[in-house]
Amino acid sequence: MPGACRQAQAAAAQAPEAFGRGPQARAPVGLPAPMPAPPLLTQLLTAAGPSGNETDPARAWRDGCSSWATEVRGDNVGSSLARVAGTAGGPTLIVVGHIDEIGLIVSHIDDEGYLRFGQVGGWDPAVLIGQRVLIATRGGPLPGVVGRKPVHLLKDDDRKQVPETKALHIDVGAKDGDEARKLVRIGDVAVIDVPPLEFPNDRLVSRALDNRVGCYVAAEAARLVAGAGGAPGDVVALAVAQEETTFAGARTSAFALEPDVAIAVDVTFATDQPGVELGEFTKHGLGSGAVIVRGTTLHPLVFELLYEAAEQEGILFSVDASGRNTGTDADAIHLSRAGVPTGLVSVPLRYMHSPVEMVSLEDIAAAAKLIAAFASRLEPGMSFAR
Repeated sequence: MPGACRQAQAAAAQAPEAFGRGPQARAPVGLPAPMPAPPLLTQLLTAAGPSGNETDPARAWRDGCSSWATEVRGDNVGSSLARVAGTAGGPTLIVVGHIDEIGLIVSHIDDEGYLRFGQVGGWDPAVLIGQRVLIATRGGPLPGVVGRKPVHLLKDDDRKQVPETKALHIDVGAKDGDEARKLVRIGDVAVIDVPPLEFPNDRLVSRALDNRVGCYVAAEAARLVAGAGGAPGDVVALAVAQEETTFAGARTSAFALEPDVAIAVDVTFATDQPGVELGEFTKHGLGSGAVIVRGTTLHPLVFELLYEAAEQEGILFSVDASGRNTGTDADAIHLSRAGVPTGLVSVPLRYMHSPVEMVSLEDIAAAAKLIAAFASRLEPGMSFAR
């Protein structure tokens, strides 16, 4: 090894904090120190749970709610609830976030030991190239990497094309197909293997912020209600399954619980990243607070109550418009049984459906406070007829 390389390696070993490694890692000069993420949110983000396989994050969510809820349980679909009993016979409110995340599913194992895969939910295949993944197998978590043909070997036309999922594969280091098939079965699912990162300016980066954020907000709103002595009616936080594929958890939970009113909580596109044009989208960047959605499938009185709560409590918020369906659990909930008056509160998020989704912790806190304030305004006998 050349002397210069040895010297460089020795210097790096003695100063790991220069690259943010080791116990002395700190915020770069000129930037504020990161705000620690809430423990429950961190636990949710470090648990893998693609649609249909939400057991680990659902368990973490229920454990996080057990200290303050009057009832905590799961169901056969994979959804979980945490209830705060009402104090005055008011309307029952459900607050719904979805606990599943997008992922990958093994569809074929070839004789060379490479895994072909499909998508669980919606991925941009370009995001997947070069990612580390964690596969849930019956033998436990198995690491792998997503690869494709090296760029040097691509034809000029191929370099200009967005890659398709079928052009990618997962390599688990198996020597051949027989070894790979002993490790992995068809239908095993995988997630991108990245830890959450706490960024300056109260920002958090992680995979699965869509929509572990919504589950955390639902739980935190109910916890705030419990800490205030309860609301007039029951407040039921829900972490529902399979939003990214079928809306199954929202459909079955709303049907089973027969709520009087519902708030869905999800993320929405932050408009302060390059390439997002205002006009089609309402302005709501990171740090702009909770987003109250107003639209055709959402109940106007629920919107007005959310709006008034935000104004009266001094909670930072913006309003978004939805001319059709919202693409969230609200679309399933409002159609349940004879119809459920439904609202939607969103949290701005950058880089949606990627391993580096980014949110503001301040926006998350604002959303939880808003929903708790809304719950306190649901008086007995309130009518949502129109």
